[in-house]
Amino acid sequence: MIDDIITVFWRDWIVLKRRLTKFILSRMVAPILYLTAFGWGLGRSIAVESGTYLDFLVPGILALNSMNIAFNSITPVHAERIYHKSLEEYILAPIAPSAFVIGKIAAAVLRALISSTLIIVLALLFGAELSALMNVSTALLFLTVLILNSIIFAGVGFFAAMKIKTYEEMSQVNTYVLLPMSFLCGTFFSTATLPPMLRILIDLLPLTHTSQLLRSLSGGVEPSIGSIGILFLYSAMIFAMALRAFIRLRD
Repeated sequence: MIDDIITVFWRDWIVLKRRLTKFILSRMVAPILYLTAFGWGLGRSIAVESGTYLDFLVPGILALNSMNIAFNSITPVHAERIYHKSLEEYILAPIAPSAFVIGKIAAAVLRALISSTLIIVLALLFGAELSALMNVSTALLFLTVLILNSIIFAGVGFFAAMKIKTYEEMSQVNTYVLLPMSFLCGTFFSTATLPPMLRILIDLLPLTHTSQLLRSLSGGVEPSIGSIGILFLYSAMIFAMALRAFIRLRD
């Protein structure tokens, strides 16, 4: 089982390693624009309860970025299934279905973490205050939250790749699922300012809990144990859905 997971993961790592420079450079563009436009530009006129708006913004960008990178890193599986037909090689290979799903999700998580590291470095260069992350236990919990968020949305991407039949429909997941969460789940502003009924709905979404947890941890505030539990629940549930979809495809 472990060997099978490593084999699937290693294939994606080899592809990433060959394109690592391009991957890093391309992942720097959006964070720099966000930090410049919202952190330095608009952020100078926005007051928050503690610290600067830049400090408030960075955890939200990390949550948003890990969601997008994890999801988009899985979407090539859709092309392998529909257009290239190379997914059939994995289906016929003598490996456990769970090993394939875990390997693919792990590779997506790695990409999300590399991109998140870049954002943290850029944020520090822009003057963000992330001193709370110097504590080992806080930093490890911060990393755990990022990993859970990446697993959730990599799982969403894998499930969509197994179910959706055309490239156009795949892009609609970004439009109808990821895009609304990108702006409403506490990434750029507090959900407390939303109307009560909408806030109840938004608080059910995983990205909201990721944003709040990362912001609490980076600010040295005690994180919500309930939010951590919700992320674990989401990751287990979505992984099970992704695995079942792949097994059905094999059958």
